[in-house]
Amino acid sequence: MKPIIIGIAGGTGSGKSTFTNKIRDAFPQDTSVIYYDNYYKAQDSMPFEQRKLQNYDHPDALETDLLLEHLKKLQAGEEVACPIYDYTMHNRSDRVEIIKPNPVIIIEGILVLQDERLRNQMDIKVYVDADADERILRRVIRDVQERGRDLQGIVDQYLTTVKPMHYIYVEPTRALADVVLNSGMNDVAFDVVSAKIRSILNKNEASLHHE
Repeated sequence: MKPIIIGIAGGTGSGKSTFTNKIRDAFPQDTSVIYYDNYYKAQDSMPFEQRKLQNYDHPDALETDLLLEHLKKLQAGEEVACPIYDYTMHNRSDRVEIIKPNPVIIIEGILVLQDERLRNQMDIKVYVDADADERILRRVIRDVQERGRDLQGIVDQYLTTVKPMHYIYVEPTRALADVVLNSGMNDVAFDVVSAKIRSILNKNEASLHHE
């Protein structure tokens, strides 16, 4: 049975993770989550100071081919060893996370709707929108508390790459989404998306019994 693939995109700090977690909590036995950030390319040959200056908001920073390969395996019912990205080191860690095949697979990340090959795999495309001021404030808090970053580094990165790349690569994907919501806490949008998931799950279940 082919899994339902949901892409959840939107700018940094928009509320993607909040919405992703709400979906996962609604279908806890059926959902696997893939974070696109974990597919940032390994940069072992590059010194730390240089890694800090890379543009992580450009599509070329991500190993999308590997993600597509992993999606194909999950669709075939195989589990995959997903890389784990270390934000403090600006590099892929040596650890992996085993992602199991499930009826619902969520791919979350700022650029998940940017690559046409990824979009073509998706049954539901979601874009989480939020005011730019709110997004930068959320990013600052998250990067300091969860990712061990210093404030000056966050501001420099935001102004040099995050903000300009948002308008070039992230914002235009809003028009490609099936559902656009104005915050990760939007209950109406959550109800719409979860009803759609439930209806596809029921349909898949029915066709399984029918066979």
